[in-house]
Amino acid sequence: MTSERPVVVVIEDEPQIRRFLRTSLDAHEFTVHEAETGKQGLVECATRRPEVVVLDLGLPDMDGVELIRKLREWSEVPVVVLSARSQEADKIAALEAGADDYVVKPFGMGELVARLRVALRHSAATGEDAQSVFRAGELEVDLLNRRVRRAGADVHLTPTEYRLLVVLVKHPGKVLTQRFLLKEVWGPGYAESAHYLRIYMANLRKKLEADPAQPRHLLTETGVGYRFDAGA
Repeated sequence: MTSERPVVVVIEDEPQIRRFLRTSLDAHEFTVHEAETGKQGLVECATRRPEVVVLDLGLPDMDGVELIRKLREWSEVPVVVLSARSQEADKIAALEAGADDYVVKPFGMGELVARLRVALRHSAATGEDAQSVFRAGELEVDLLNRRVRRAGADVHLTPTEYRLLVVLVKHPGKVLTQRFLLKEVWGPGYAESAHYLRIYMANLRKKLEADPAQPRHLLTETGVGYRFDAGA
């Protein structure tokens, strides 16, 4: 983060929702800039250089997924989608286009602010090029030495389990789709093999979570994919 008050661009065509977001986010110490169309939103992102973007998908001049693709051509700013579209296919389309998170309307302001904070932490973590050790609670992943520890004790992972964990920890807080994880870990030919992912995620939870049935770090986004939560 580059300021005490993170800059957020809200791209939303409904005036009432924009007013609510502006007031609420300002109260949570964000500096807010607004846009009511996709084209205007891209201009705001280019000129304001925000640290996070809140995006509605149903814009009057372009679909939000198209906007994400255009934005990703030149920016890695975290994008949190805020949309009334609740179908898994819509979530997957937005995430695969490059969104970091997805919140469904109607929404609670507390949840949205929490998701924005996570997106900001993700952005800060990935911006630290020299970072080679990731820590989350009792879990420690040392990328340089390919070493995983839990509560100070070494944990043995298979090569595939390790590759899966590395992809997750390199994107803390970001929702990663099943297709993305399968392609990254197993290769393009396995993009539809979701059962591989379920098996290996279960194995990782058994080895790394204090309570695999109630995971704190390796979280499921039902029907969409998985998220690594670096919180305590």
